Amino acid sequence: MIRLGRSLALPAVWGAVAITYKLACPLAQEEGMGARIVSSAVFFAVGTALICHARRALLRELRQMREVAGAAQNVLLRPLPPRVEGLAVAAGRLSASRGATVGGDLYEVAATEHGVRVVMGDVRGHGLAALATVAAVLGSFREAAHDEPELPMVLRRLERALGRHLRERARAEHPACGGDPPETPVAEEFVTVLLLEIDRDGRISALNCGHPWPHLLSGTARPLTDSDPLPPLGPFPLPADLPVLRCGRLLPGEALVLHTDGIEDARDAAGEFFPLRAALTEAARVPPVSPQGVIRAVYDRLLRHTGRLPSDDTALLVLRNDRTRVPPQQRETACAARPAMELSGRRRDERRR
Repeated sequence: MIRLGRSLALPAVWGAVAITYKLACPLAQEEGMGARIVSSAVFFAVGTALICHARRALLRELRQMREVAGAAQNVLLRPLPPRVEGLAVAAGRLSASRGATVGGDLYEVAATEHGVRVVMGDVRGHGLAALATVAAVLGSFREAAHDEPELPMVLRRLERALGRHLRERARAEHPACGGDPPETPVAEEFVTVLLLEIDRDGRISALNCGHPWPHLLSGTARPLTDSDPLPPLGPFPLPADLPVLRCGRLLPGEALVLHTDGIEDARDAAGEFFPLRAALTEAARVPPVSPQGVIRAVYDRLLRHTGRLPSDDTALLVLRNDRTRVPPQQRETACAARPAMELSGRRRDERRR
């Protein structure tokens, strides 16, 4: 109320000046051309001042609203630390909604006693409804990643949290049901989810519900695996058996790139899809791979490809194994000798035992 009074004070003063001039100034009472020109100039100046003041007030309010929205978005999708348990981490996102920095994409990296656990997902759609779903899934992951010793139990916790959220939203959107959930409240809602676990030896375990597989950067770029994922969370219940996929090891100096399908689905004016793998291969050509550099290179090439903002939200997450640094000149040798290094690592583990 005080802010509203202050914002109206200056327009009221200018209005009073204009009325006083019109009623009390002798020049304003004259009918000559000169008097009319002066009166018109006075009212034009007053009107211009009022418009400028209103514009400044609106811009100030908009800036404050964006600051509040940015703070809320950072609480929801928190900035990741640059290092997590010896892994260099970087993330980037691009929302399809102009002026927003968070859309329907989600990601988190958590250092737990079970290893470094990572989630990346994509909520159907974007906007406020997608943000609420992102909050439900991320909130569940941040708890379950520490509480659950097995990766399948983390995924089941996410499924239950998503189901509760969608039922509550359905009740709010269908008040005529009297508090009872509609028969088909969330038939079109789903979330793709990729869960990864990276242990101290770099071994990667994965569960995937309809999400694109990450790419492994090791001198070039290739998909981590070509296994078929499970269906997305939401439309169908998870199967009783959730076998965890073992995806090998993330060797020192290698990087994983997680992404949402908004990047691969982006098209140029001719309808050509964005060549993500080629962009990642180019970014990984000069070792050592920089997580921030990969994100910048991919997004620069993406915006050049589309010529505008993508039509869907996009997110990138890069994790590089820095637990044992590999000099750049040894990078190609390390990549070529990958099987031998894995065998050597197992022998060292046996000697330690």
